[in-house]
Amino acid sequence: MSRGDLRLFVALDLPEPLREALMDVQDGLGVGREVPEDDLHVTLAFLDGQNPQVVEVLHDMLSAIRMVPVRLTVKGLELFGGRRPNLVAALVEKVPELAALQEKVAQAARMAGIDLPRRRFRPHVTLLRFPGALSPEGRERIAAYMAAHGDIALDGSEAVTFSLYQSHLRAGGPVYEALARYPLTAAG
Repeated sequence: MSRGDLRLFVALDLPEPLREALMDVQDGLGVGREVPEDDLHVTLAFLDGQNPQVVEVLHDMLSAIRMVPVRLTVKGLELFGGRRPNLVAALVEKVPELAALQEKVAQAARMAGIDLPRRRFRPHVTLLRFPGALSPEGRERIAAYMAAHGDIALDGSEAVTFSLYQSHLRAGGPVYEALARYPLTAAG
């Protein structure tokens, strides 16, 4: 990534009721670094470093997307990172509207000239990050919480916007800045 590049991603913005419910889940975990409420989202495409000219074209492509709002439902929690977990995520049900939106965003990115790797879309909301190895007490607490609440189900109503974000890396964790928001209101 060169100096002038912007570290970008496109994400579905969570409706307020779902964000609040996920904040309650974070409070129950009590381990790791919590993702701030305003930063909770479902990533549709991670775009890495892009130059500002590409961003203008991408914005035009994203502005042209017409989709209906997406009903979001959380269907469980999961530790990501294998044997050395680095985060806890709420898994989001991959409904057809969400899958279609993600595909349209990926297509827009490619049409804007972004080399987007093809990956399986696994919708989730990152709740906690573990900056280093978990202590034995932290592992026990996470294991107990996951055993008791890992199958959580939350209905969070409809997401009505998605956004283009810039990610600023800081020592205390990333800071996200919304560069543009796009409505989900028209028939897909």
